[in-house]
Amino acid sequence: MSVFSRHERSVKTKEAPITYKSILVPVNGSEASLMAVEFACNLAKKSRGKVHVVHVIEVRRSLPLDADLVPEAQRGEDILSQAEMAAKRQDFEVEGDLLQARDAGHAIVDEAVERQADAIVVGVPFRRPFGDFEMGRVPSHVLKTAPCEVILLRMPAES
Repeated sequence: MSVFSRHERSVKTKEAPITYKSILVPVNGSEASLMAVEFACNLAKKSRGKVHVVHVIEVRRSLPLDADLVPEAQRGEDILSQAEMAAKRQDFEVEGDLLQARDAGHAIVDEAVERQADAIVVGVPFRRPFGDFEMGRVPSHVLKTAPCEVILLRMPAES
């Protein structure tokens, strides 16, 4: 709630602390996604919430959705293990799931809805193709369609 006064130039605010009981973090093994895990753990600690990490294997349309993709599944398990280690460094435990879907962005939003997530924390690398910042297809879809808060963490620019 904001309080305005005609006689004062400053704005006084009284805001309740933001609490997150359920946070979803999509991970892809990048430094940015691991930074998002650590950030989400710190947010959840403050409100005694839970963090759920997901890795989505995108399945080509030429294959059945439940295709047995052994190399991709193994890589996904390794990525989830990295996310669990990042959480342990923050003295926090996370739950992780490996999903198979046609589109990672849709799967992340669907998972957030299913888990009734209060927020999705997405790590975004610093990319500048053609001089402009580019966030990528998946984070863009999540930002546009998620029914909950979306927190984007962009990696710092490389010097």
